[in-house]
This record gives sequence, structure tokens and C-alpha cells, in this order.
Amino acid sequence: MIMYILWTLLFFHVSAQRWTLFDEESKPKHEGRVRLVGKLPSSGRVEIYHDGQWGTVCDDGWELAEAQVVCRQLGFPGAISATPGGQYGEGSGPIWLDDMNCKGSESSLSECNFKGWGVTDCSHKEDAGVVCKTGTNITSNRQFFVDNSLGLSGDLGLLFDSGDGCDFKISIQDVSEKAKLTFCVHSTILMIYPELIKTTDSRSLTVNISQTCHPHVSAFLRYLYTRQIDVSTTSAQCLHQLAFIFGVKELMEDVGRAFTLLLPEDNTFRTQVSMYEYGVRTGDLVLQENVLQYLSWNCEFLISSPVWSTISFHMMDALLQRSDLIVKDEAFLLEALEKWIQDKGDEISSDQQTSLLNHIRFLLIPVDKLYDMQFSSSALRQNHEKLYLTGLLRGFQFNALPFSKIRNQMDNMSSEYLPRIYTGDEWSLYMNDTTVNYNPYYYGQNNRIQSFSTQTHPSALYREQKVQWQAQVFLSAQECSNYGISCTSFPVARLYGYGNQNMYGSTIRYSNRLILTCKKEDNVFHVQDFKNNIAVVPNNSSMDLPNPCPDDYSFRFVVRPEYI
Repeated sequence: MIMYILWTLLFFHVSAQRWTLFDEESKPKHEGRVRLVGKLPSSGRVEIYHDGQWGTVCDDGWELAEAQVVCRQLGFPGAISATPGGQYGEGSGPIWLDDMNCKGSESSLSECNFKGWGVTDCSHKEDAGVVCKTGTNITSNRQFFVDNSLGLSGDLGLLFDSGDGCDFKISIQDVSEKAKLTFCVHSTILMIYPELIKTTDSRSLTVNISQTCHPHVSAFLRYLYTRQIDVSTTSAQCLHQLAFIFGVKELMEDVGRAFTLLLPEDNTFRTQVSMYEYGVRTGDLVLQENVLQYLSWNCEFLISSPVWSTISFHMMDALLQRSDLIVKDEAFLLEALEKWIQDKGDEISSDQQTSLLNHIRFLLIPVDKLYDMQFSSSALRQNHEKLYLTGLLRGFQFNALPFSKIRNQMDNMSSEYLPRIYTGDEWSLYMNDTTVNYNPYYYGQNNRIQSFSTQTHPSALYREQKVQWQAQVFLSAQECSNYGISCTSFPVARLYGYGNQNMYGSTIRYSNRLILTCKKEDNVFHVQDFKNNIAVVPNNSSMDLPNPCPDDYSFRFVVRPEYI
């Protein structure tokens, strides 16, 4: 009878696809959530939700790193202290976690290492607590609801919750087998997913997946019934991995799209780096490109973060080959790479070091910094002395010889002479305040029209030749009209140069960029070029931006001269 009902539910359905951003407070309890029990919202006994009930955490191994994870998971900026031994009273029910060992960088407490759910030798007299810093964590817990639902998906969800008539066992364990979950599901449901069914001919299946993903397995299996699931920064990688293991390609694509929208949510860059590595393992090229583009646009922030020293060789190799890296200048990038190699130590072979250093565009390092490099010494530079000397020689040649002399050689150097997006003051203008300040003596004058100058080209041959630029941001049709421009959407950015005829010649061209930065989050969310000196700035309502932010953003105009 149950099988008949299942087939009825599956065949009489209406397909739909919806994405919804929802409020965290409106969602039911989920595996791995934490809460504080105490008189103040920011301090109390730590409790974690697992297997349908709240439980406590033993204070064995309970230190500031663990407290930091809890406080950030709850949305606080960080932890003040980790409190031991029932300071906030004794809890009741299970003691879920014991012998905690967090690095402090985890997104949730359940991602840390521990004995296993419910495996403990503690009593409630040892229930751990925390005191969190007050305020709001700048990394939000925004989530997206993926809905590919079948008709009567609510009934199917209730069937999964009840387990009535289930006939197929799925065991979830990590590689060490220290943690294990078991679920009973319906084989009829699994028949919808042929990639899963063909992996087994029995009535059970064992799946190895990291313990950090165990809190998300129940929601994933429920998706197989309802085709509805919420995706967050915390859950995205695990859901993508489960979808890959079970062959649920549609969910893989949906999670990939959701993650692209969630990229700015983790300003520590840990999630982005982790998702890239996972994209490499699963061969998801779209996911890899989405992450690399975001990290390229936010490269300066990435370099200054603790995550910089942890990224892998192949990720560093992929980043350094890109021309859309936003950095102060090429020397800044070289210094960051040298520090990364130093931090990695013996993890990176000499050949790998050489390969990465060859991606540095020595030709585009400012000539003054090239000169200073001759007199700086380090073990890395001594080990790669020939490479550095070759780079310096090419750099000096590029700055000293006319383009006609080095043209043939440049054809063989491909991207070495192509600029990245350099944001140093000598090549860019930052426009933060976009409010209108009218001058009563000149109609329309405001602080969204500014002038600046650059060299004609980075080569030292052009040091004395300047190009004058005017950067403008228009917010209305009237402002555009005042400058002879027809605009249909706003804002509109304009960047044009004057004062040096060489810029219109056949030797140098300008491939300028407009960078949009969220003021609140301080992350780059969009980069675009200028067409006929104009850049129509997309907004959240007019275009589907991959990494949108509120309309309160700043502009950076970047001049990018290059030899043709």
C-alpha cells in the first residue's frame, strides 16, 4: 500500500523551481545549530541540536578557539572567554560533544573534531559555556531556498520524517569511522536517482563523508523526497558533495548557483577557498571559475587574510595566471607570493616555486621598485637567482626601450606585458561619496565629477608624458543630458582622457575598468569595462549580478594602458 501511495505521489506532480531568501528565525531547528542558555543573549551554557533534541557540551578541551566558533556561529563578532564547569547551570538531556578540538576557523561547532555524537565520560557539572562579544558578526548567515518540488512534496517530507515503511538503510560515516549516522529511506524514492541505485544491488548503502558534513545529511536525504532544501554558506559545500556522491546533478547545479550568490557572505575567505578545492576534486569547472573570479576581484583582501598562507599550489597557480587580479601593483603581488612560499616551506618544491614565480609580470613592476629589488636579499631569491635576474633584465629593457624595438620579443611573452587591474594611486581614482553637492554658481557641479592624471604608459619612457582623465558618475537623465549623453538606466559612469594625442595613436590603447565595492562589506562585487568611455552600472533589479550588494557602493576608476 505504501509503495502504491509513493508512486501516486511521484507521478501526479507539478514541477516548479523557485529561489527564496528567507529569515533565519523563521526556519525550524536544524542539525548542528547552537544556542546559549543564560540571562544574557551573549553569554550562557552552550547547547547544540542533534538527532531531534538539544544537548550540552563537555568542557574537556574547551578553550577560546571553541568559544570563537560558537560565538561566530551565533552571529557575534567573536568570543571574550570560554567558561568551564557548569558556570551557567547544569543542563539536562544528552551531552552531545566531548574532547573538543577546534582550530577556531570552523563555521560551526559540529565541524570541529570531537569524540563522536554522545560519546562522553562527563557529567552535566562539566557543561561548557561562553561569553561572546556584543555586536553583529559582519559575516551573515544568509540562506537560499531551493525548490524543485514535486506535487504533494509536503506529504513526501512527512513520510521521510516518520520513516514508515522504509526498506533501505543508508549509513553515513567519516573515513576514521569515529562518527556514524544511519537513516532508513524508501527504495522507491531512490529509483528516481539512477546514479545512486546502480551503485548497489542490496538493501543498504554506506557513504563515507567528513564528519563536518554529517549535520547536513538529513536535510539532503529529505530533499530526495521533497526536492526542497535551504542552502547557506555553511552547508553549501557539504550539500554539493552529497549531491555529487548520490548523482543528483540538478541539486549540484542549484547549490553551485546558490553558492555563487553567497560568495560575499564569508569575509574570511575560508569557504571560498574550500569550495574551489572541492570544485577541483569534482571537476566542476563552473564552480572553480566563479570562485576564482571572486577571489581575483578581492585579491588584496585575500592576501591580507590568514587564509592566504593556506591556499594550495594549484589554486595559487590558477590565480597568478589571471589578468583580472585586483592588486595595488605587481610588486605587491610578488611580495605576497614570496611570503606564501616562505610560509609553505618544504610543502612546495623548488620546481613549483619556479613555476609560480614565472607567472609574475616583472615587466610591469614599477621601475623604481625594480631598482630596489637588486639590493634586497632572501633565501628564496638566492635559490632562484637566475630567474630574478632574468626578470629584472626584462623589466629594465621594457622600461628603457621603445616599443618598436621590443615588439617581436613581446609577441613571445604573451601575458607578461599585459596589465592586471592595478589600483595604486598613480593609476586609479576612488570615488566614495556619491551624494550631490551643488555649487550655487554653477548648475550641476557636484563631487561625482573628478579629474586626475596618469602616465601615458607604465614604461619609464613615458614618465613625463601625462594623460588627464575625468571621471564622472551620473544619477539622472538630466545630469547625462548636461554632458551630452543619453542615459536609460542609472548610475552611469564615464571615464575619458584628454591632453595627450599619443593615447589615440596606434601604439598604446586603454582597456580601463570600473570597480564597484560594497561600502558595508568592503568587498568587490562587480568589475566591468568601459565602452566608448561609458559604463552603465548594473543594479540588483536591472541585471542578475553574481555577487550583488545593496545600492550603497563606491566606485574606483582604473586606467589600464597597454601596448597594441
